[in-house]
Amino acid sequence: MKWPTKEEVEQVRREYPPGTIVRLVWMDDPQAPPPGTTGKVIGVDDTASLLVEWQTGSSLNVLYGIDQVKKL
Repeated sequence: MKWPTKEEVEQVRREYPPGTIVRLVWMDDPQAPPPGTTGKVIGVDDTASLLVEWQTGSSLNVLYGIDQVKKL
């Protein structure tokens, strides 16, 4: 995995501020919620991964450059 630059991290933080609602398209994790699950972004970490509270009660992160969500 290529680490994002500081500029990429800041861009993701601008695009997905806390409170943004997202829908899961695809996640490379056996514990992932089903595609189509919605969640609320609670933050973005220093690797540009989205910290999400999923409607299922899970808080699994969306990994930058790997997992896919759609902003609603």
